[in-house]
Amino acid sequence: MKIRNRLNPSNPCFSFEFFPPKTPEGTTNLLKTLEELAPLEPGFVSVTYGAGGSTRDKTLDLVARIKRETGIEAMAHLTCVGHTREELRELLGRLADAKVENVLALRGDPPQGQTTYEPVEGGFRYASELVRFIREEDFNFCLGGACYPEGHVETASRDEDLRRLKEKVDAGLDFVITQLFFDNAFYFDFVERARRIGINVPIVPGIMPITNFEQVQRFTRLCGATVPMRLGLQMERVKDQPEAVVQLGVAHATVQCMELLSRGVPGIHFYTLNKSPATRMIVSALRARS
Repeated sequence: MKIRNRLNPSNPCFSFEFFPPKTPEGTTNLLKTLEELAPLEPGFVSVTYGAGGSTRDKTLDLVARIKRETGIEAMAHLTCVGHTREELRELLGRLADAKVENVLALRGDPPQGQTTYEPVEGGFRYASELVRFIREEDFNFCLGGACYPEGHVETASRDEDLRRLKEKVDAGLDFVITQLFFDNAFYFDFVERARRIGINVPIVPGIMPITNFEQVQRFTRLCGATVPMRLGLQMERVKDQPEAVVQLGVAHATVQCMELLSRGVPGIHFYTLNKSPATRMIVSALRARS
């Protein structure tokens, strides 16, 4: 099923992002995690594409396997990094042959060791070019894209970032998923500004439950997400108590999600880091309140 048909404010879905494990044991553990999440009736799961396309084959194989073996709808991430048009056409053909119906079209991060993104000869510089290419090649995918409530770390301004998003949507996106955020005010303001300039596709909030103090510090540095002062102070007080960190992270994310759902979001996408307990606690609490 195409994901755009599952994004409905009157019946919002929960979805989960995973990355391809590096070992067969890791893949087995991930499939077990999916079994644990299945009773929560996920709307879909997505599988990331490693920096520089480093997990290309693993991503494609895992998405096909999830769809085939679990019955859960799966979406493959696909990036421009390191790929020519011909390579992207071949990858898209493989996904279509595997009956995958959903693709998250991204520019991608620079390969390891590079500080700026440069397309390969015959490749694409922007995600909007990838989206347009997929539509022109007449692949029948439901296409998602990324958006950034606080602005992409490389953008000159939030307005410029929003114009870039409009280009992607106009090129053929069906929906977008936000970068993680910890303050809902950024999301609501972003949606309002997006609607004002004619971006009318569903905007799915992306939520990452905090489960590790050092990890959240690293992520916020990389993506530019703001940690609210009160949450930051609370995290600082319990940073040496792993269980307390998880409890605080789960409580904060649950409150975030409750507010988002009360204001009519079409779904919530969880960045799981391949771990299910925190996400299961949140979604179970939300299901119990509905």
